Amino acid sequence: MDSDVENVYFRAKVPEINDDQLSYSDIEYSAEKRLVDKLMRGYDNSVRPVKNASHAIVIRLGITLTQIFDLDEKNQVLTTNVWLDQEWMDDYLSWNPNEFGNLTKIRIPCEKIWLPDIVLYNNADDYTRGYMNSRAMLEPSGNVFWPPPTKFRSTCPVDVTYFPFDDQTCIMKMGSWIYDGLQVDVMNRTSEVDLSNYVPNGEWELLDARIVRNVVYYSCCTEPFPDVTITLVIRRKTLYYMYNVVMPCMMMSVLTLLVFCLPPDSGEKIALGVTVLLAFSVFMLAIAEKMPETSESIPLLGIYLTVVMAITSISVVVTVVVLNFHYRGPSRKEVPPYLRELILQRFASCSCYKSSSKKGKRTANTYDAGIHVPSAFKGESFRLTIDSLHEELKEMNPDLTCNEPNVCSSHNVGDHSSNKRRTHAVPSSKSQVNGSSPGSVCSGGSSGTKIQAEILRTLQYLLYRQEQEDYRVRVVNEWRQMALVIDRILFWIFFVVTVVSSLSFLVIVPLHRRGLQFT
Repeated sequence: MDSDVENVYFRAKVPEINDDQLSYSDIEYSAEKRLVDKLMRGYDNSVRPVKNASHAIVIRLGITLTQIFDLDEKNQVLTTNVWLDQEWMDDYLSWNPNEFGNLTKIRIPCEKIWLPDIVLYNNADDYTRGYMNSRAMLEPSGNVFWPPPTKFRSTCPVDVTYFPFDDQTCIMKMGSWIYDGLQVDVMNRTSEVDLSNYVPNGEWELLDARIVRNVVYYSCCTEPFPDVTITLVIRRKTLYYMYNVVMPCMMMSVLTLLVFCLPPDSGEKIALGVTVLLAFSVFMLAIAEKMPETSESIPLLGIYLTVVMAITSISVVVTVVVLNFHYRGPSRKEVPPYLRELILQRFASCSCYKSSSKKGKRTANTYDAGIHVPSAFKGESFRLTIDSLHEELKEMNPDLTCNEPNVCSSHNVGDHSSNKRRTHAVPSSKSQVNGSSPGSVCSGGSSGTKIQAEILRTLQYLLYRQEQEDYRVRVVNEWRQMALVIDRILFWIFFVVTVVSSLSFLVIVPLHRRGLQFT
């Protein structure tokens, strides 16, 4: 029994400690505890903390931008990490520091006090996701500072006209959701966004960040509705797209020019053009995946790719025309005079094309037609050989007379321009040459003269065949020469168009858009 009494006495005596033995930290903790108990006694966090209900509580908003997380061009959503600084005066949360151990700041859970219903008007996420339940900082004057960190997903209309050299302007409009300006007045703490803790983004460069206060009057209500609008101006970093999209496109544009450098006999002109066209189609699909599905604007890079694809398509079409000219043979008609004048003379000089054949020369030119003509059987040299041979035969046999002028007349033999008119006068086969009526050819006094006449007749036939061959070679070469000239002139045309389009879409327009400044 006595032991129980002694134990009770001991437990009762333990709390009786002299105040002088308490440390300073214990006194401060006790003062903060007493202060929080005093402030929360009778406090209602559902009522605006103003003693005069006709007064508006002023909310000062600020933004500390920590990171631009992403800009989804397709969904047009900007994701940012921020600290939303909110500051206001609470008339019921003031105290005298001298009464509570000189406490000048305390931090209490935010759910215990009144909080403004500040929301992001252009929110692209779920509205039920609120801010982090961080603690609020209180000062003796009743000033409350609450900077909850949060991630905003805001709508941002994306203008892809100058993609990938585009600047985007995104806004975040914030204000009270239920209170009007006569009850809760929203103002900005500063005119600029705090970037002291900003982490740069790998794709976007931050150009400007500012805060502006706006007052809006709606048709439903006479009260003002203030809001704070944060404006972010960002610029896309183009190195990724220049290296992975623009440079391959320019290299494929060079391949388009090589279509006109390939010889037609290679058989790969159309294959190369179609391959480049398919490669551009793949790039168009890759770019389309990053573009928002909208018809309001077309990306600058997409227009450039479309222009280059059109150039490649046209190059395939004109290549078909060039190949058609190249493979035209003697069965076709001769080159029309106006085409010969326009292409072989004017365009050839304009495109720096030099032909080895002289102007007006009727023999085959030096373009390789795949036909080898011996030099001893060309043109005037062959006709002079026949004429001299005929003169020698006449000297050997003065009695040789000619009944057919086509055999003995060197004038008709050498008339190269009358191939079609004299076709009927020249034998078309060897059987006609070796005919059995020598009197129809020449008349002479011996069998030797008949042999000589047959020799002349055979030489005349060979000359006719050679002239026909020369005519065929000339027609083939003229068409092939036209194909070369057209290839050359198209090369320069497409070269100029490619360079102008590349400079316009990739240099001039972006520089004009960005104020003639490289970044």
